[in-house]
Amino acid sequence: MASTYCEGKSSWPELLGAEGKVAAAKIERENPLVRAKMVPEGSAVIQNFRCDRVWVWVDKNNTVYRVPMIG
Repeated sequence: MASTYCEGKSSWPELLGAEGKVAAAKIERENPLVRAKMVPEGSAVIQNFRCDRVWVWVDKNNTVYRVPMIG
């Protein structure tokens, strides 16, 4: 885990199993400092840490399968 301090809520374990777009909207509503980006299962993403980004990993059914967190 990065040692960077980010403001606001930083993880959303309650969204496991949620529909991707619903999860992304909730994340941005609960922490307006971030943008939630949906990522299909198996996709590659850049590995740099950013306080303004949350990856929302979704499976083929568009269901969140990883805990969304700032990074």
